[in-house]
Amino acid sequence: MAADYDLVIIGAGPGGLTAGLYAGRAMMKVLVLEKLVPGGQIIVTDWIENYPGFPDGISGFDMGEKMKTHMLNFGAVIETAEVQSVDFSDWVKKIELNDKTITAKSVILAPGAAPRPLNIGEEKFIGKGVSFCATCDAPFFKGKTVVAVGGGDTAVQEALYLTKFADKVYLVHRRDELRATKILQERAFANNKIEIIWDSVVTGMDGLFSVENVIVENVKTKEKKPLAANGCFIWIGILPNTEFLDGDVELDESGFIVTDPHMATSVKGVFAVGDARNTPLRQVATAVGDGAIAALSAEHYIENM
Repeated sequence: MAADYDLVIIGAGPGGLTAGLYAGRAMMKVLVLEKLVPGGQIIVTDWIENYPGFPDGISGFDMGEKMKTHMLNFGAVIETAEVQSVDFSDWVKKIELNDKTITAKSVILAPGAAPRPLNIGEEKFIGKGVSFCATCDAPFFKGKTVVAVGGGDTAVQEALYLTKFADKVYLVHRRDELRATKILQERAFANNKIEIIWDSVVTGMDGLFSVENVIVENVKTKEKKPLAANGCFIWIGILPNTEFLDGDVELDESGFIVTDPHMATSVKGVFAVGDARNTPLRQVATAVGDGAIAALSAEHYIENM
């Protein structure tokens, strides 16, 4: 039953970092693998105001740093690496990286999710007006006009952030009401820089060297019209980063990892947390809860091996 680690956590978002904190505190030998930057999606979130204990809010970057430091204080180790594949067929789990194979008694999957594209050919304008991150790219659009696509919490919150820089923000939503929480809706309605384009979808964009026009179509009348804009920010949902699993655990029809209330997957000793899990709510608070439960479940699993 020898393995390199008691627990390997794949992904260092809020769920993965919390799992690492709890597992490290339980005196487990823990390795956290992250291909990008610890913190996950929250590090590109401008402001988090609904996490308990921070009544004045906190920037996503600062929260990610605090979570990482807290976890490291309890002995977990972070390594920058991208998982190529996994083998969960035996009691000792194998994780293939670019340059080596590591083994663990238990694994927590926390790979997160990525923004869903429009698939209208926008990829040719990525970095030339198309973006999925207002915190990253909004300063490039100071005094300009931009289009934001979506109607959920992320879309509305990021559209509000864009108004700090852009002179005009068109918020394009396919329905006749927003899905965002009421407080965010009220802020958007009260912001005179935001104009909401209801019942519409983006069907194209054009420009010589960068975005110059975004084409929107009314889903009811089928009327199309161009919006003169210098950029387009897209927030229409997420896709789970689960391609590397390749059938190793059960996924739902959308590719999210299926778990039970203990965060256990279809494979004994393998657990899942955060945005890549089939959960009804994807927030920092829920990911943190997932991480705590998964770490405890992994600890009990190893004790009973």
